[in-house]
Amino acid sequence: MKESAVYWHAPDLGDLELLKATYISHAFSRHAHAGFVIGMIERGIEVFDYRGATHFAAPGDVVVINPDMVHTGHSGEAEGWTYRMFYPSIGMMRRVADAIGDRPGDMPFFDNAVIRDPGLAAQLRRLHLLMERSHSHLERTSQFYDVMGRLILRHASNAPAEKKLGPERLAIRKAMALIDSDPAGNIFLEDLSRRVGLSPYYFSRLFQRYTGLPPHAYRKHKRIQQARRLLRAQLPIARVAAETGFADQSHLTRHFKQIVGVTPGQYASRIGRL
Repeated sequence: MKESAVYWHAPDLGDLELLKATYISHAFSRHAHAGFVIGMIERGIEVFDYRGATHFAAPGDVVVINPDMVHTGHSGEAEGWTYRMFYPSIGMMRRVADAIGDRPGDMPFFDNAVIRDPGLAAQLRRLHLLMERSHSHLERTSQFYDVMGRLILRHASNAPAEKKLGPERLAIRKAMALIDSDPAGNIFLEDLSRRVGLSPYYFSRLFQRYTGLPPHAYRKHKRIQQARRLLRAQLPIARVAAETGFADQSHLTRHFKQIVGVTPGQYASRIGRL
């Protein structure tokens, strides 16, 4: 295995920076970040000095470094280590924390640099992969708020008291109508939640409880419904993909089969198109 590193940013999430890397001989000198360092170890052992102690992060461990805290980093094994990292700003994490409770609070602070929470580690990994593969702002932001909200609630030493879900059914029905009116559009979570008068994190949780799906999954469900109507109208599959907001035909096919159980081509043939 060779060393490799890919660094990119997500401009739709406040220029969130991300890294996926394998390091073998590379060692980070003492440094700090203006925002948070949050990620998970996929392979190997990372060793780092932080807050007066040496820490060892193994596969499946979550790593969290608070802003402006000096730390190092190097491999604990000859084979190196592989990890996936997020670098959210203080403002971004504060917005997530504020959305959890009833009132603005302090910046989240994490006492433990290495957290053993396999479920959360798996969610962080899926979120990181999503940031590579999905262009849906609604999906990316919904999942970001959900996963980072879970991190704060479970492991921040000053986690806010979680706001109890209320009966705002009219707000959720309004949001459903907004999605239904343009399921192919690139809907923004912040705009959707603002239009119904709720915070993004609270809105996502309430929407899922009311509908059984998070907002991005509900939108995908509606896009597939629209695709079925267009296929029944005998439109070419490539055009159906374009009109329902999918990146291309293969993208439509993957999601269509997940929900319908057959590919768009099989569906079209069964209704006499092919």
